[in-house]
Amino acid sequence: MVNKRNTLGRGLGSLLNVSEKKVEESIFDEIQINKIEINKDQPRKSFNEEKIKELSLSIKQHGIIQPITVRRINNDKFQLISGERRFRASKLIGNKTIPAFIRDTDDKNLLELALIENIQRENLNSIEIAISYKKLIDELKINQEKLGARVGKDRTTIKDRKSTRLNSSHSSVSRMPSSAWKKK
Repeated sequence: MVNKRNTLGRGLGSLLNVSEKKVEESIFDEIQINKIEINKDQPRKSFNEEKIKELSLSIKQHGIIQPITVRRINNDKFQLISGERRFRASKLIGNKTIPAFIRDTDDKNLLELALIENIQRENLNSIEIAISYKKLIDELKINQEKLGARVGKDRTTIKDRKSTRLNSSHSSVSRMPSSAWKKK
């Protein structure tokens, strides 16, 4: 179940005069970490463990500044949409709960939301972006222009990224960690 957040300060709820507030189809709440599962289709495939440790120290000192985003799978389970680094760092330091926006979304929108969040932060490498673009085009059955409009990118940017894609049927490169591609 979802835990109600108990804090010493007045918090956002007192400013908004509610305990749960709908925000663009989302509900904000504190969720037990063990009730959240990772999105297996998360566009980002590699995480820098040293950066996760650094983030965990920051979270331990200052708390979570920006909530994660999840969707409800059933009454007792959630799936991560965005904020996997914050989620991992919170688990690492033993936090039992994490602040989260709970979105009502389906599988197609899940991929789109995760991709948009990562692309806008520019945290994905070119291959992860290209694979994600292809997956969105295939699953949503849209063209490059419509995808560009949905993710806030020009059609030529979509085309350029997609053309750098390596087909997974003949490439093990897309499964290599991004650190293997860096110049030494």
